[in-house]
Amino acid sequence: MKPLEMLQQHLHQRVLVELRGGRSVRGTLDAFDQHLNVVLSQAEEVDGEVTTQKPGMTLLRGDNIVFISP
Repeated sequence: MKPLEMLQQHLHQRVLVELRGGRSVRGTLDAFDQHLNVVLSQAEEVDGEVTTQKPGMTLLRGDNIVFISP
């Protein structure tokens, strides 16, 4: 399965996004583009046992994303 097909199947579902530098963000996948830029709603940054809410929409640039897990 191609990456964009996988993202399409998980649109409007909760995903975990691992970023460069060891940061992780969890939220609802609202949109993405061919560069794997993603828009999350109800996002929260996950740092071990601590989570920090991010109000509104969060845009993550594709060049900072290591992986996206449903």
